[in-house]
Amino acid sequence: MSLFWRIFSLNSAGLIVAAALLLGPVTVSTPVLPAEALVVVAGLAVLLAVSAVVLRVGLAPLERLGRSMATADLLRPGARAAVAGPAEAAELIRTYNTMLDRLETERASSAARALSAQERERHRIARELHDEVGQTLTAVLLQLKRVADRAPEELREEVGQAQEATRAGLDEIRRIARRLRPGVLEELGLASALRSLATEFTAHGLSVRHHVPGDLPALPEEAELVVYRVAQEALTNTARHAGAARAEIRFRRIADGVELVVSDNGKGFGTAAEGAGIGGMRERALLIGAALAVRPGPEGRGTDVRLCIPTMPGISAMPAKSAIPAGGR
Repeated sequence: MSLFWRIFSLNSAGLIVAAALLLGPVTVSTPVLPAEALVVVAGLAVLLAVSAVVLRVGLAPLERLGRSMATADLLRPGARAAVAGPAEAAELIRTYNTMLDRLETERASSAARALSAQERERHRIARELHDEVGQTLTAVLLQLKRVADRAPEELREEVGQAQEATRAGLDEIRRIARRLRPGVLEELGLASALRSLATEFTAHGLSVRHHVPGDLPALPEEAELVVYRVAQEALTNTARHAGAARAEIRFRRIADGVELVVSDNGKGFGTAAEGAGIGGMRERALLIGAALAVRPGPEGRGTDVRLCIPTMPGISAMPAKSAIPAGGR
């Protein structure tokens, strides 16, 4: 029954009962007698109480809908308001849930296009850094070598410093290009890419251990890229913001799929709002139907980033592509 008919029926019943009583056994004298006043006040109180209950019950679904709308987050899909209450409220809740379905689908589609364009741009920049800037710096190094061979003794030290600065710049350009385009992922597979990622961050001051067995299920190409990018972003956040000395990458099989865990012993993020990095990880997780959780580590210290990827059709055992051991620094 709709909210309108509930309230109308209640008020009608109350008025009909009141009229019947006034036309029957109940009378009102002038002046009003105490017994008559008591009957009128009691009837009014009952009518108001029942009206309040009907309105409270009828409007409760709308209050729940308001709370659901206030906490809705397209990066955490699946939460829906329960369809209940009068016909108008139930129809409104159904319409809201349908709108959320459409928005989540559109968000996932637009995020997929944006991330695909981002990966293409990363590849283009990496190629230009490697082919253009890298070759230019290599030519500068060769020219400096020839200058050093012919330079006077008092200038050779300065030329040598220029060579070292150019060589360091070339190494940095190559490192950036590798991060933009994970060639090891394309050539050796996900397990080797994660181990290489741990080694790369270890070389830059953060001690990173890895536990990546070689018998994990093989994932589709887009899922492997999501796992790699999430691990890369999590370690980048750890190195930049966590103040951690140690971190760990674990990639393992679970009951209904595989799970990536990146943990550290840093200060965590406390009450700080999630930044663009975590938002990007959530968007990538949505593309492959994975669940991402960012929460404090054991005993409230550090941060754990967990990416759970459900079992996908056609997944088989991951072939071993590298002889690198599963654990280590």
